[in-house]
Amino acid sequence: MSKTTRRVRVVLGERLRPVGELVFEADGRRQASMFRYADEWRSASEGFAIAPDMPLSESPFHASASRERPRSAILGPFGDGAPDSWGRGLLRKALPGALTELDYLLAVDDETRQGALRYLDDDGRPLARVYPPVPRLSALDELRRLAGAAEDNPTGGVSIRDMLVGSASSLGGARPKANVRDLSGDLAIAKFTSDRDTMPVERVEVATLALARAAGVNAAQARIELGATDKPVALIKRFDRTAGDRIHYLSAQSFIGAGAATGAYYTDIADVLRAHAFDPAAQLTELYRRVLFTILVSNNDDHLKNHGLLHAGGGRWVLSPAFDINPQPSRHRHLETGISELSGHAASIEAAVDAAPFFDIERDAAVAMLSGMVTTIDERWQECCGEAGMTAREIERYEPAFDHAESRIARRIARGRR
Repeated sequence: MSKTTRRVRVVLGERLRPVGELVFEADGRRQASMFRYADEWRSASEGFAIAPDMPLSESPFHASASRERPRSAILGPFGDGAPDSWGRGLLRKALPGALTELDYLLAVDDETRQGALRYLDDDGRPLARVYPPVPRLSALDELRRLAGAAEDNPTGGVSIRDMLVGSASSLGGARPKANVRDLSGDLAIAKFTSDRDTMPVERVEVATLALARAAGVNAAQARIELGATDKPVALIKRFDRTAGDRIHYLSAQSFIGAGAATGAYYTDIADVLRAHAFDPAAQLTELYRRVLFTILVSNNDDHLKNHGLLHAGGGRWVLSPAFDINPQPSRHRHLETGISELSGHAASIEAAVDAAPFFDIERDAAVAMLSGMVTTIDERWQECCGEAGMTAREIERYEPAFDHAESRIARRIARGRR
């Protein structure tokens, strides 16, 4: 197969501010890309590096795919806007031929693509398929039905695929989901109950995000829709949009320049925050708070794609609201993102307390934070689950996720503080 080369203009936000050019090459066996900042972006007062490891310069940045990492054909900031496993599956059925990584990226609806990076055709128009408008909340029941049909029959009709592809966008994970507009017109992510679920996954995610906020974590706003049915929908407000504009977003994987979503450490994120965060001390404290909460609620889905950063202006970054926190009552306790190289990937409260200095937090302050958090979780987790519509039996099944050996260690450490 002959080599093909495609050039795409990269812009940012609703004002379509020119950022640079993305050049993509494919020959059937190999995919690679190059990005170079536009001169006007580098010289503009509002110009900034779109990732910490991509400083403003005349030099190009390169990426290429490997057999182990086929999605690495495009650089991280662009890959963060590409479709997830659910969206890619829909696109494979909706579009003809073998798709390249650039095909996947540009097939995402421009209106809902994650973050602020956008891509223009030769005429200066945003690149995306022509989809129906983003569905309103009133269409949620129909979207849920379509998502179920797509799960049951992946080769289902064109109308099903087009409706879902247009609303699925670049959202994380492999579960069925869609973008919708809520009653105020803001974008939100609708996560659907799967026919394969044996646990109330959507209800417990909403409950845990509420619990996180109660425990002092900056977590995404979420609620249950269609809660009176046996297939509730978790509705999670998008945090990469403001009134009239888009916010540049990076996954933690792109933020630290990691080659994969697993295998790194929270201290790696801390190191880059220390150098590039807006108010580094506050961001390090927030990150550490999330380490403690992740362990205490038995979340073992904390890989680097499930942590995000938002550009705060001037090339500085803040952690996005926490999202995709999924307690696991019966799985082996393990962190996808380890605390530090000293403790590896063990979900250990003692290791987390010992690691506090790596986040510029004194041990006494870490113990005080832990004490307040474990008390809040003990007092509120059942209440939050109930408010999300979980039954008494479902709450009982989830108890091992919120009351376990590490919880007991946390209480013992907290008592020692008194």
